[in-house]
Amino acid sequence: MPSEKDGVMIILSSPSGAGKTTLVKKLSEKKNFEISISHTTRLPRTNESQNKDYYFVNESEFKRLINNEEFLEYAKVFNNFYGTTRTPVIDKLNKGKNVLFDIDWQGADQIKNKKLDYKLITFFILPPSKEVLFERLSKRHANDKLMAEERMKQFERDVLHWINYDYVVINNDLNQCYLKISNLIDAVTNNGSKDYDLNYIRSHVERLTS
Repeated sequence: MPSEKDGVMIILSSPSGAGKTTLVKKLSEKKNFEISISHTTRLPRTNESQNKDYYFVNESEFKRLINNEEFLEYAKVFNNFYGTTRTPVIDKLNKGKNVLFDIDWQGADQIKNKKLDYKLITFFILPPSKEVLFERLSKRHANDKLMAEERMKQFERDVLHWINYDYVVINNDLNQCYLKISNLIDAVTNNGSKDYDLNYIRSHVERLTS
């Protein structure tokens, strides 16, 4: 039975290219949080390792896990499946470890709807502007210009889900963004005062979507 000694679940979501994966890694290093490693059917990027960044599996193995109801959440994103298996997450939380999730809005919704008896804090990461985002995506997909354009179209849809998160943070400077998230986590877990301006976030979203 979950208790006050249990760990906290912290979800970071963002449109592709806004920096959530880098922020998750930084939070795990600086605050000693555990990263929940997802299963995925997509191919590894050049800088990614099996069992460290993801569990890379084929589609039939992923569907076997779905049929066995082993996922806490899963979603299809850009024609590939991503999912978080339940058992490792619950084991870590029960040992008092805080668990970080690098997942999209679909997965975040599924975890929220599970109403697990653990504290949950959700963050949505946004870029400072569409121009900066396109620049980041163009660098990531330097060999495939269409891929960057496809991600930008998806951004228009993904950004609308900001309203479903506890906090929205703008990633203009990586270290500043990390500090903002870190301070908010500390404030929530210790019932401290939160430095958070919802009106500012709302106007930033309006600029991104206009």
